[in-house]
Amino acid sequence: QVQLVESGGGSVQAGGSLRLSCEVSGYPVSSYCLGWFRQAQGRGREGVARIDAIGRTIYADSVKGRFTISKVSTNNTLYLQMNSLKPEDSAMYYCAAVNSFFCNADSWYKFVERWGHGTQVTVSS
Repeated sequence: QVQLVESGGGSVQAGGSLRLSCEVSGYPVSSYCLGWFRQAQGRGREGVARIDAIGRTIYADSVKGRFTISKVSTNNTLYLQMNSLKPEDSAMYYCAAVNSFFCNADSWYKFVERWGHGTQVTVSS
């Protein structure tokens, strides 16, 4: 059974960094489209970044240049390195397995096949 387990969230001051991890079991990260979403309190879920099977990455404009998505096959883990964090980055962050056919489409966020349970990120000013 496919499972996604996030970790690495926490509280940090503005300008700081965090690295989120998502341990994947049930299929190899090298063969799948994986992404990160976030949901702030009172707001809808937002796609942050995704990485396709061959490692191409796409980012939301709000995080471009500050966040980096990556995956490591040896430990089957997805990462999100977050630098220069802002208070508006505060949210619950979720990793997701996405239907690979739609990974590079604008509507990719509609094709999530599996969600993790989330990890909280809080950035104070």
